[in-house]
Amino acid sequence: MREWLLLPIFLVSSILPGCWGPGSACAQEPSGFASSVVTVSRATPNAINLATALQLAQVRSIDVQVAAERVIAASAQLDFARSRQLPTIYLGADYARQDGQIQDIRGDVFNTSRSSLMAGAGPSAVFSPSDAILAPLASRQVLSARAADRRATENDITLAVAELYFSVQRARGELMGALESEELATNLVGKAERLAAGLASPVEVSRAKTELARRRQAVESARERQEIAMSDLNRLLRLPQATALEPIEPPQLRVELFDAVWPVDDLIPLALTNRPELASQQSLVAATIARLQREKLRPLIPSVVLRGNATNPGGTLSTGMFGGGINDDFSKFNWRNSMDVQVLWELQGLGLGNRAAIKEKEAENRQALLEMLRVQDRVASEVVQAHTQATRSAKRALLAEEGLKEARETVKKNLEGLNQTRRVGEMLVLVFRPQEVVSAVQALDQAYRDYFGAIADANQAQFRLYRALGHPAQCVLDRKSIAELSSPAARIALPKPGTPEQMIQPASHSTAAPQAGSQFATDRQRP
Repeated sequence: MREWLLLPIFLVSSILPGCWGPGSACAQEPSGFASSVVTVSRATPNAINLATALQLAQVRSIDVQVAAERVIAASAQLDFARSRQLPTIYLGADYARQDGQIQDIRGDVFNTSRSSLMAGAGPSAVFSPSDAILAPLASRQVLSARAADRRATENDITLAVAELYFSVQRARGELMGALESEELATNLVGKAERLAAGLASPVEVSRAKTELARRRQAVESARERQEIAMSDLNRLLRLPQATALEPIEPPQLRVELFDAVWPVDDLIPLALTNRPELASQQSLVAATIARLQREKLRPLIPSVVLRGNATNPGGTLSTGMFGGGINDDFSKFNWRNSMDVQVLWELQGLGLGNRAAIKEKEAENRQALLEMLRVQDRVASEVVQAHTQATRSAKRALLAEEGLKEARETVKKNLEGLNQTRRVGEMLVLVFRPQEVVSAVQALDQAYRDYFGAIADANQAQFRLYRALGHPAQCVLDRKSIAELSSPAARIALPKPGTPEQMIQPASHSTAAPQAGSQFATDRQRP
């Protein structure tokens, strides 16, 4: 079952072939790195990639551990249901004392003083065929439901970590854009101040300085978003909040787990087959059916009652050494064995109680069926939404990339034109005025936001679709059919499991944002 969740790690690891293996940044343990990540401060950035984040989430998530404990509890309940039909053994001693009047079997009342002592053991059991067969069956279905819930939790954690990871990447990209816009605004202020008095009015310099102040505020806001996103990722990975993580991948990295050209009508049946939430609900429906059958059979099939009656009251000891006498005399000890076996039919409340119990179990069965239908509708809706997000965000990413190219070219030409003049009649005027450069810088900052926002949305949508389809590690979406997915383990190697401190390493490069002006068309990477 756990192999289902390794597909994103396999695919993302194949995107980053240099992240694992000898000599890589992730595989080496730099000197000076503390053995416990708790001691790492935010001033020491730690390199991490998406595959490592996903693997950390599976071994450290509290939700996954809670789901695993629920599986253990359900397994214990199944063992208890199987053992209920076995007899209970009592071991011990019984002392009885009688002083005063007592009535014999004929009805005569007389005074006596006596005592007795018995030491031994005795069985007690109520064997109900309906409980013996159907109670373990219901518990087994509950155990299957809890196991499916655990798989669903692991899928949810995978999605949550991926979303937060790409939120960090988005914040990094926006910070890069904000830094470039700040640099351009600083350059604009210098050029505006150097313009001749007749070419630009003083208000143009003030406008440029105002824009520079806004760009500096945007840089601080971008840093704030990055640190908040990093804190959320640390929380989900259960890393100390002081840990500074720096993704190895560039912020413009695209991750494509599925080909969005597949029609959504072909994806919904796949999700309805593979989603663990539906498997869990189907098991719960089966459990309610078993409980309903048990209540229907309870008044029809007798129960066998076995108990010891060597002592008063009965139901405890049956076999052992018994002796006693008048007053405090304990003598004549010898072996004693006394047991009682009964075959009983049970009509609770003259049968009205059994009828009420059947109605209750029927209502529980209908509730489980309705809940299963609700889950089916939710699964289908999630597939449609994730498919739409994956398709539209991918298109937005392409459009935003073109828009970013145009915005950067516009800023470049506007800054060049700020130093150029042309004659209009008897006057020299600037080809581009400072306020036009201000607008171009603002447009560039927005283009960066649009671009990295679209990239993050597209990557998150891919993982939403992965989760919406359940466990597609066993299925592949090709252009001809939905077939079994061949594991890529033959061409990549995952790192051996290690401690969280070994899985994140201090970054060997600077924590500054990537250099502005990188060519996004060529840097954009695809798996």
